[in-house]
Amino acid sequence: MKTVTIEGQLRTGTGKSATRQLRSQDMVPGVIYGGAKVISFAAPAVAFKPLVYTPDFQLANIKVDGETYVCILKDLQFDKVTDRLNHVDMLELVEDKKISATIPLKYTGASIGVKSGGKLVIKMKSLNIKTLPKYLRENIEVDITNLELNGNIRVEDVKIEHYEILNSPRIPMASVTMTRQLKQEEASAGTAKGGKAAPAKGGAKK
Repeated sequence: MKTVTIEGQLRTGTGKSATRQLRSQDMVPGVIYGGAKVISFAAPAVAFKPLVYTPDFQLANIKVDGETYVCILKDLQFDKVTDRLNHVDMLELVEDKKISATIPLKYTGASIGVKSGGKLVIKMKSLNIKTLPKYLRENIEVDITNLELNGNIRVEDVKIEHYEILNSPRIPMASVTMTRQLKQEEASAGTAKGGKAAPAKGGAKK
């Protein structure tokens, strides 16, 4: 799994003035929780870019005061005016302690519904799961090969060992809908069939 290394430093002051001073130095304050103790730290804003500005699920090795904490990003805050990163919450991974995480979905295969002229509609890009840290992965693969025209793949269709999926099971994740062109083709085919049937009926009356 991809891992980002962030060199940080312990925060001694946690008040507003101390926080403003950190941000004036282009540092981002944060906390690491979930382990034996809560760590207040700060790191250069640029160090968080590979972790924050990506759709990928990644681990973070945060080095603070000679210790390395293996974490995942749990929450972040941006300045409403400047859109600068203001604060991060990092969850420390503990070997025998289950965690909740949001894992991206990776759709694989060529849908038979799309091959029939339908359009693939992706409705979910990630799943909320609960598992042990050792089972974390970059993405969850969902095979859409057998997804038919007007069909859906729902959360309940995803079967993955060691994962408890927290989303509602009936929520559609992906579907194949009929395109306008396909609708027109079907309508034209129906009209053509009706047109062929009419003369035959008239001929019988004669």
